[in-house]
Amino acid sequence: MDFCDKMREECGVIGMFDLGGGDVGKDLCYGLFALQHRGHMSCGIVTNDDYKLTRIKDNGHVNDVFDVRAIERLKGKIGLGHVRFTGGADLQENIQPITTRYCKGTISLAKNGFITNAETLRTALEDDGAIFQSKRDTEVIMHLIARARTTCPSAETSMLEVMESLEGAYSMILMSPKKLMAVRDPRGFRPLCMGRKGSAVVFASESCALDAMGAEFERDIEPGELVCVDMKNGVRSFRDFCGARTSLCMYEYVYFSRPDSILDGNEVYAFRERSGRLLARACPADADVVCGVPDGGTVYAQGYANETGIPLKASVMKNKFSSRNLFTHDAAGRENAIKLKYNVLRQTVAGKRIALVDDSLMRGDTARRIVTMLKNAGAKEVHLRIGSPRIIHDCPYGVQMPGEKDLLAAGGRTNEEMCAYLGCESIGFLPIESLRETELDGRFTYCTSCLDRKTRLKMK
Repeated sequence: MDFCDKMREECGVIGMFDLGGGDVGKDLCYGLFALQHRGHMSCGIVTNDDYKLTRIKDNGHVNDVFDVRAIERLKGKIGLGHVRFTGGADLQENIQPITTRYCKGTISLAKNGFITNAETLRTALEDDGAIFQSKRDTEVIMHLIARARTTCPSAETSMLEVMESLEGAYSMILMSPKKLMAVRDPRGFRPLCMGRKGSAVVFASESCALDAMGAEFERDIEPGELVCVDMKNGVRSFRDFCGARTSLCMYEYVYFSRPDSILDGNEVYAFRERSGRLLARACPADADVVCGVPDGGTVYAQGYANETGIPLKASVMKNKFSSRNLFTHDAAGRENAIKLKYNVLRQTVAGKRIALVDDSLMRGDTARRIVTMLKNAGAKEVHLRIGSPRIIHDCPYGVQMPGEKDLLAAGGRTNEEMCAYLGCESIGFLPIESLRETELDGRFTYCTSCLDRKTRLKMK
């Protein structure tokens, strides 16, 4: 939902190397379109045709920036792409992938995530004479790679050296003149997977992008792993930083990822449906109809209805073409955006007690507006049910979200106080201990920092 009434994922990344020599531009566009949910404000693709780079990037959605003519220009057997969410339009030089020239030619980089020690690294580089054109941590990484490459024998060993100094949450795809590399941070905060399409190797933030490209999922990139693809050696894996205890982002499963994606062996749809069932057990509602807030709450509502036997009805409709750009980012602008984004089916809710299910709760602006719309349409009662635990902290790993003072469930606020603000009869959250019953893969531990400031929740 709009204007930081949900967490906002930084971006999605994709890369492809056709070892058979075919052009990858069209497939990259298909895959990037499948990742559109991870970033709405800007996007870009860079392809490499025997050292000749073609760059197309701009503010806007994928289908705004790339048309048939643009796709035909993307020649080359290597390429990478990026979608990004920001609070407003990006400067052209900041839209990823970022490309720069250095002593060994060119390098392009697409990154998802946040480098927590970027300011420290930037200061050290500036003290040593480096000049920066932006405030992005991506540019810091580019400087580090360029410097490492002056002493390292290859692009991949340069990246491994840079990984020693990076802290934070990231998945990256890099393209040098002859190689494509995929990198995931040692704790695995951000997802990254690998697939195959004929003679091509593909990397993407989510498996749904591989499906859109017609590629077969092969495996997830391990936390701390670097995978390098080139014509001479094929696919090579470097696990120098693997083996650390993981902190996979729980919110990837709660909201960020598409329901049809599989992340680190976990089916996102199954996680949300089970969470809805667990929510129903923990927080039953005396209701006539279950309604999901589209699109994030839809699967949770299915699980809630399946567990309770209460009929699931499409009661809240979403305008798929609503735009953030028409409104200011203040309270009045958020309110106007929500009005245009959602509407209610009066014939479904009139005279009914509604169990309204959503994935999470941030400011509460959207929930309050939808509750008001339901009441105005004749709903007798609205019982709000949230498919994740209370979010009471901001994210220390760069995910855009309201500050703690603006989080409705933070600061010890009671259910009664939240109901008074939202206008609903009751509210219930998935208990944090129920996350252990969602059947997430027990090989990993998960980051719940926004819930309890812990980065290592262990599954059963």
